[in-house]
Amino acid sequence: MVMKIRAFIHRHQPDVPILVSAKSGLGAALGMGIIGLLGYLTHEPLLIAPFGATCVLLFAVPHSPLAQPANVIGGHMLAAAVTLLLRIFLPPEWWAIALAVGLVIGLMVALRLTHPPAGATPVVVMLSDPGAIFLLFPMLTSSVLLVMIAYLVHRMPPHTVYPVVPEIEGEGV
Repeated sequence: MVMKIRAFIHRHQPDVPILVSAKSGLGAALGMGIIGLLGYLTHEPLLIAPFGATCVLLFAVPHSPLAQPANVIGGHMLAAAVTLLLRIFLPPEWWAIALAVGLVIGLMVALRLTHPPAGATPVVVMLSDPGAIFLLFPMLTSSVLLVMIAYLVHRMPPHTVYPVVPEIEGEGV
């Protein structure tokens, strides 16, 4: 019994230096601050809740496959496009939101574009019915900006490789 309880409370993440923790928080604040300010200045809705969760991945676990540019941008764009299409035919009811979330997650996994925060995008789209412009503002604009900011922040000390460069079979032979 004790072993089962320990499995639930054990922290699997390794300890990180305080500078890494501070850089993660700074990066997230910069990312959200920049897209928030740009949204304010341009009067475009660039800041939505799923981007806060995107910042967790981009700045706290940048080596995760789920934090890579293709997953961040592709996951958010796929989720928004699919849900905007569904929203034409479905009402903003609980069952339609559940269907949209399930479909989006299935497609992200099948297309290898899994980005967990994009799983919240169908909820935003179904409840707000933002129209097709949502693909450009905020989805494409903000997800690209967040990836660019992550790229720059991870160049600051302590340096972190981002994005992860894939190993290609036969390279260097």
